[in-house]
Amino acid sequence: MLQSGTNTRWRRRFKVKISFIIPVFNRPKETEELLQSLSLQTDRGFEVIIVEDGSSVSCKPVVEKYRDRLDISYFFKENSGPGPSRNYGCEKASGEYAIFLDSDCVLPEGYLNIVRETLERSYTDAFGGPDRARSDFTKFQKAINFSMTSFLTTGGIRGGDEKMEKFHPRSFNMGFSKEVFGSTGGFSNMRFGEDVDLSIRILEKGFQTQLIREAFVYHKRRTNLRQFFKQVYNSGIARINLHKRHPGTLKPVHTAPALFTLGIPFLLLLSPLVSWFFAVPVLLHMLLLFLTAALKNSSLTIGFLAVVTSYTQLFGYGTGFLNAFWRRMILGRDEYSAFNKNFYN
Repeated sequence: MLQSGTNTRWRRRFKVKISFIIPVFNRPKETEELLQSLSLQTDRGFEVIIVEDGSSVSCKPVVEKYRDRLDISYFFKENSGPGPSRNYGCEKASGEYAIFLDSDCVLPEGYLNIVRETLERSYTDAFGGPDRARSDFTKFQKAINFSMTSFLTTGGIRGGDEKMEKFHPRSFNMGFSKEVFGSTGGFSNMRFGEDVDLSIRILEKGFQTQLIREAFVYHKRRTNLRQFFKQVYNSGIARINLHKRHPGTLKPVHTAPALFTLGIPFLLLLSPLVSWFFAVPVLLHMLLLFLTAALKNSSLTIGFLAVVTSYTQLFGYGTGFLNAFWRRMILGRDEYSAFNKNFYN
């Protein structure tokens, strides 16, 4: 179990042992890339906890390859979802501070050194970092990354523009102390939005969080357009569920994709019926997405792909949000019965 004993001395110097906790589900190749990046960290004061969440394709052979390079432990358990798997890893960890990563992430060599130096300089009981696309990612992966981090699509609530005092760390790149784990009980059994749920509870308990902008991870997101739509659709559902669990946490920016989902078809319908002028805002928005993504990635192809992935992200999240709003807010159904089939199984 993560050791207790938080005190002002190690808060000030932060020389404690770190536990990287990584839940894995059928991703041996991605896990190997992550372990390789962990083996190259310039700061070596850490252990790695791999939690195999009921996978049919085991990553244990990959873990064995890194026994002589990492302080690593492997655990297999029945499938329960990401939140309970992270909690399981916390119970098995021996460090005083845990860092959670998705198995499809890769770390820059100086990642842990940046985290340690930042927490030594300005300690908080929880932190989060952003994600980026690496230069060798596919064009589609770079387009997905743009869609998930751009202010034009997420309003800045994922990538690093959220207010520091209200920052909600996300579990693909998130850390917290043993004290936080003991006080909050860790992650809930939500399949989507469980990290935001925990971040809200961390703040409600009086702990401080911070965004460490330089502690970024490369997030590979091996997915296709259909899988991406399903992911963001469930994220839209999660936002309403989070609102029901934590009244007052739903902000105007969270409703933007739903308004977009309703507004764009309306404008396109009016265009042939009334005037082509109604299509202009849609075309300008597409052009802005294209130019921003193309210039950022120095690629016209990524610019075109980013328009597709961004509209997938917006419509996927928006339809999930609207579906959950109807079922939870209008029909009054509870969280589990409303979405048991696709959300909790």
